[in-house]
Amino acid sequence: MQPQTRSFLAIAAVLLVVIATLTIPRLRSEHSVEASGRAAVPSAGSDGPAPALKVSTALVTPRPLAEHLSTTGTLRANERVDLVSEIAGKVREIYFDEGSAVEAGKVLLKIDDAELLAQKERSRYRLELASNREAQQKRLFGEGIISQEEYESELAQKNVLEAEDRLINSQLAKTEIKAPFAGIIGLRAVSVGSFLSPQTRIATLQDIDPIKLDFAVPEKYAGRVKVGAQVQFSIKGQDDHFEGEIYAVEPLVDPETRSLTVRARSANPGRRLTPGAFADVELAVKEIPRALTVPAIAVIPDLAGKKVFVIEDGKAAVRTITTGLRTETEVEVVSGLAEGDRVITSGLQIVRPGQPVEAE
Repeated sequence: MQPQTRSFLAIAAVLLVVIATLTIPRLRSEHSVEASGRAAVPSAGSDGPAPALKVSTALVTPRPLAEHLSTTGTLRANERVDLVSEIAGKVREIYFDEGSAVEAGKVLLKIDDAELLAQKERSRYRLELASNREAQQKRLFGEGIISQEEYESELAQKNVLEAEDRLINSQLAKTEIKAPFAGIIGLRAVSVGSFLSPQTRIATLQDIDPIKLDFAVPEKYAGRVKVGAQVQFSIKGQDDHFEGEIYAVEPLVDPETRSLTVRARSANPGRRLTPGAFADVELAVKEIPRALTVPAIAVIPDLAGKKVFVIEDGKAAVRTITTGLRTETEVEVVSGLAEGDRVITSGLQIVRPGQPVEAE
């Protein structure tokens, strides 16, 4: 090794010793200060009780609860009939305006009755003659001039003519088409001069106040639908909601749809409801006057059933519950809770049994 190299290494070794001598005491001092500082700060979880978790709660109190069934229905007229003629003939007069209200018994249309009137007049003359002859034969029979058989033959002839006269009167009555009940008459399908047959529809007459509502309910609710129950319904294009009352239930479940047809009746002032309209129907199929309910958000599904957290002595406690009816926002609790319990509704992901909690 060269003398210069040995001199350089000796100098470097001396410098390292000097640096170490100056630096190590300083590092030890800083480490000691840091350690003493950490020791002066107590651990947050080691001393004192954990802070209470603030949660939202709901008080369990009894209240009315109803299970509602939503379905669809169709409006129908209270009474409806297609007006037709019982006899054939030509229309002579029309006495109604399309779309107007008519009273029961009002004459709506007249069929030409000239031929029947002529038959009526002939029948009257024949009946008058037969009545005179019957009276004369009765007198002769009383005097013993003619036999009882001769008298009864004349009496039978008179009775036949009387029956024919009644038949003509009946036919004459049918030349007037009358409203069988009060209602609204629709668009007419005939004109003056039209020839009517018994198959020709003249117009439609409807009584729409009150109005009927037909709807179907699933088979499983058949035993819960009762006559007298109230229903609510709405119609497309109208903001108002309407009410009706069930007055009849079909006693047969449709084997194809497995549903039961129900009919309700609703007042229709102002004729705002029109037969044939589509209706959204809501029906209460079960009502509980005093049900214990909790918010649906408070119920936690569990392998063992369903549970909720309640506050007991300032701490969270678990209760296993049995539920009943359920709405969009509430759940009926059949067992597991009592009136006055306070159920936790927030922080359910982090709350643990026994954890201190505080209701906000």
